[in-house]
Amino acid sequence: MKRSAWRYLWKSEDIRKKILITLLLLVIYRIAANIPVPGINHQVLNTLATGGGAAGTLFNLLDLLSGGTVSRFSILAMGVYPYITAQIIIQLLVPIIPALERRLKEDPRGGQTFMERWTIILTVPMAALSAIGQINIFNSLAGGQSILQNFGLSGGNLLPTVSTILSMMGGTMFGVWLGQLISEYGIRNQGLSLIIFAGIVARIPEYSVSLLADQQNRWLILVILAILAATVFVIVFVQQGRRNVPVMFPGRRVGNRMSMPVKSNLPLMVNLAGMIPLIFAQSILTFPAIIASYFVRSSTPWVASLANSIYNTFGAQNGWYAILYFFMVVIFTFFYTDVLFTQQNYGDNLKKQGAQIPGVVRGGPTQKYLTKVQRRITLPGAIFLGLVAVLPYIIGLALPTGARQAGLYLLTPAGLLIVVGVVRDTFTIIETELKLHGYEEKLVKG
Repeated sequence: MKRSAWRYLWKSEDIRKKILITLLLLVIYRIAANIPVPGINHQVLNTLATGGGAAGTLFNLLDLLSGGTVSRFSILAMGVYPYITAQIIIQLLVPIIPALERRLKEDPRGGQTFMERWTIILTVPMAALSAIGQINIFNSLAGGQSILQNFGLSGGNLLPTVSTILSMMGGTMFGVWLGQLISEYGIRNQGLSLIIFAGIVARIPEYSVSLLADQQNRWLILVILAILAATVFVIVFVQQGRRNVPVMFPGRRVGNRMSMPVKSNLPLMVNLAGMIPLIFAQSILTFPAIIASYFVRSSTPWVASLANSIYNTFGAQNGWYAILYFFMVVIFTFFYTDVLFTQQNYGDNLKKQGAQIPGVVRGGPTQKYLTKVQRRITLPGAIFLGLVAVLPYIIGLALPTGARQAGLYLLTPAGLLIVVGVVRDTFTIIETELKLHGYEEKLVKG
């Protein structure tokens, strides 16, 4: 009888220790997520969370990425979002700055360490700007009401304001530090992903209970669960999609004999960009509505009219918004995939190993050929991401008003991609660890 290596999960002291450390650090993060910033106006926060338009979209997006801390406006209200932004900026700078690209090619390990150091450095000003911008934007979108008391850079408000900003920056850096501890001492390379994942999962029971509490629409929980299960299945199917490009590796000399060349495959992912295009597209589409919100009450008639028109177009999230969102996600999927694929530089790496794709010249032509293949298989991946992105808007048209917020949260595309991706990657890492420790699947009697 064939028995899985997973039955040895708790028998391996090293793996058990990593899992317990990961769980402990996640508990610490969730405890810190409940420490509020002083002087919060909870009524204004509730209005923003339940409101629609650009304000509700931006608020719920940040709340999702921060693990539910924005709705409490805790010291971890920004979560690890500034770090993710800094990481994306650094990655986008690689093809723009030749010296940085050359450094990564010559010394990949040292280059990655250099990029990680500058990502941490860039996170500090990004956290400060995000804290100030987050508070100011929420104040503006709340109709001039302040979510924080004594906030301002003049008079007696200066010290409380600086303290608030520093506490929020410290919370972000604390979250990044916990994520790095998880990656180093717990489940490797999954720290930040697990922190965001824990926040999303922690909110699911709350919204599920709110759906069950609605007696008139209680049947919707079954419909939403069915759609959720189907969506997760499709996400897993597409995320697992690969195009295997045949590669011939040279034979090795063993004594006086030369072994035959080894035929292998280079797997190219259908969805290499992950959920990053969703963040890019939603941030850009939300930005015009946020800017317009500053001028909707302008005393100049034509300025107020133009601002209201822009706000209604980008803030109402109607059919035009969903169409724009779909095409923006598709465009950014191709853009970010090209950036990531260029950084991997398969052409030079295969040439250094003496490997060759049959019928393709080594080096530059190989990279060009692989780029063409990657762009071709990215098309279905980009369309898939676009459809997942607009799924909440399509389903929202059929949901009753009372159940719409809970239903859309459970079907949030970024949340689904994070949950499915993290679960899949975590299981893969744990299974790899089990095999490295010798706990492979075995045939045993009885």
